[in-house]
Amino acid sequence: MVWFVGVDVGGTFTDFYAFDAERGLEHVYKTPSTPADPADAILNGLDSLCEIAAIASDDISRFAHGTTVATNALLQRKGAPVALITTEGFRDLLEIGRQIRPKLYDFKADNPPPLVPRQNRFEIKERVGSRGEVVVPLEESTIAEAIDAVKQSGAEACAVGLLFAFLNPEHERRIGSALREALPDVFVSLSSSVQPEFREFERLSTTALNAYLQPIVTRYMDRLKDGLQPRAPNAAVGINQSSGGLMSIERAGEFPVRTALSGPAAGAVGAMHTAAQAGRQNIITLDMGGTSADVCLVRDGAAGIGYDQKIADFPVRLPMVDVNTVGAGGGSIAWFDRDGLMKVGPISAGAVPGPACYGQGGTEPTVSDANLVLGRLSPAGLLGGAMALDQKAAHAAFEPAAAQLGFSVEKAAHGVLGIVVSNMVRAIRAISVERGHDPREFSLMAFGGAGPLHAIDVAHALDMREVIVPASPGILCAQGLVVSDLKEDFVVSARIVADMPGMAETSRHVATLMAEAENWFAEEDVAPDRRDLQLSFDMRYVGQNYELNVLLDGVVDTSSAPIAFDCEDLKQRFFTAHEMNYGYFNPDDAVEIVNFRLTARGRLPRPTLTETEMTQRAPDPVGSRTVYFDGDAAVDAALFDRTQLLPGQEIAGPAVIDQLDSTTLVYPGDRARVDRAHNLIIELADAT
Repeated sequence: MVWFVGVDVGGTFTDFYAFDAERGLEHVYKTPSTPADPADAILNGLDSLCEIAAIASDDISRFAHGTTVATNALLQRKGAPVALITTEGFRDLLEIGRQIRPKLYDFKADNPPPLVPRQNRFEIKERVGSRGEVVVPLEESTIAEAIDAVKQSGAEACAVGLLFAFLNPEHERRIGSALREALPDVFVSLSSSVQPEFREFERLSTTALNAYLQPIVTRYMDRLKDGLQPRAPNAAVGINQSSGGLMSIERAGEFPVRTALSGPAAGAVGAMHTAAQAGRQNIITLDMGGTSADVCLVRDGAAGIGYDQKIADFPVRLPMVDVNTVGAGGGSIAWFDRDGLMKVGPISAGAVPGPACYGQGGTEPTVSDANLVLGRLSPAGLLGGAMALDQKAAHAAFEPAAAQLGFSVEKAAHGVLGIVVSNMVRAIRAISVERGHDPREFSLMAFGGAGPLHAIDVAHALDMREVIVPASPGILCAQGLVVSDLKEDFVVSARIVADMPGMAETSRHVATLMAEAENWFAEEDVAPDRRDLQLSFDMRYVGQNYELNVLLDGVVDTSSAPIAFDCEDLKQRFFTAHEMNYGYFNPDDAVEIVNFRLTARGRLPRPTLTETEMTQRAPDPVGSRTVYFDGDAAVDAALFDRTQLLPGQEIAGPAVIDQLDSTTLVYPGDRARVDRAHNLIIELADAT
């Protein structure tokens, strides 16, 4: 047997997905997260999964992990003490930033204080010019002085970010080498290694974040690696990146900032895999868990990649799956603001104490409590009844809010769900309508433990026609890890006008990237027939301040060198992208390339499920219960066990479909059918 195991750590639950590649068997498992040390839930959960599914430790060939350690460290400001070495005169760049207010209409809002305090930021006399030439040489004596200052600061990590190091990294490398030799216990992050591209502030911020996270993430990875050794001695361990691909556990410790959106990226990969099985190319994902909801737009089978993101209000310049996150989860707490209006989230009850219905000491009303009050969640509890829910506690938690509103408890619970749905609808509009995409042309794919509970309401608000619920919606992020590939991104920054003379220089830069990719393939032992390369350029009009990423798939054959480029074809592709994003383009203005990007993928074997024969037999309900769908009136809804549903079967609403990892609602008038890949396809009755 050959088992692939994916594990995704969420704010409330840690999810496992295991697949036997030889026999086509799959097992899912959920266990409460352990925020104090996420590795505890992973290792203990893996023990339980192996016992339940009879998985021998020697049979696990791949273990993929989506982690929230870096994200939580940034949100809670629990990283390591950091020092910074930078070019003389640039000590305060982290505070100066872009001089843009974080909230346009809030005059009191401020950017977060830098993770590197001013007394730990040290200048060094050196200078590299804008063409990569050395203007002021770097002396050994100044390196020694900087290292002594870092030592005296007591920092556990040191970021090195020098001016124009992305063009000439020699000075940074000399400082990094000297730091590692003199202070072997101090973690070192070089901007020329973390993300070697232009925009000084963003590059420096990303490097400082990486250094801030290195000690805590490296120690976590070491604990996890030691714990996995006896449990999966033959497994290749991969850590998911924010860009939607796996990297080694050692590389994750070296570049922890790449894991900041690890979990949401895994969900997007799993959603794309599921959408392909369902025969859908255009979907909007709704991943709603215990603390937040992540949404992503997938067009033509691919999710967008963004390069300018903010994590915990800090700018990060790295390739990341374009996910929009809002504080709307099952544990989101309903509260009253000073204006007397009810708000929901972003504060969450999390895993401890959790919603009031968990019976672990929580007393504030949450989204999960509202679903239980309205009969949408099973009174028998979560995880197939293994985690009991307390209806009385949920009702009691809503009584004060209901009294303040002058509503019944049920109406107050409906109000909470309406607010959390509105929050998710706004998040989806931000990635669709605001970017020129009509959500009515997409299917809504709902997953996460709470996604299928709220998907119909979200789809109605957006006039969407169809909702897709994967076979294991609460485990899809973990499943996405199993179907992920090895991935590495390479970049070269250089301003080159897109004309005939510039094409020769363009070919040279692409050749450099391809050589780096070949070295990476060799290091990762990727077979030639499993190598993929994707080339793209960041392009803009000369004089513009922001660029657009233009994919070059099909334009060139990256398997051969040297590569010749057609400048007119490149410009036409840029014009198309510019018109799609801004509504116009000017064919007469000069165009330039500012970044050359190459993404290397090492395709890993993917599990494939055998399609089951379609049946015409009607499914048998396992019972019924009273459920509030719309308004104050409750209706009797048929209950179905998801594990008993077969491809081809249809269910007419009102109905509730229960399973281990989630609950799906089928509203009155809607119809749900099971496709060949065991997905639920829900067609909305009144969709326009």
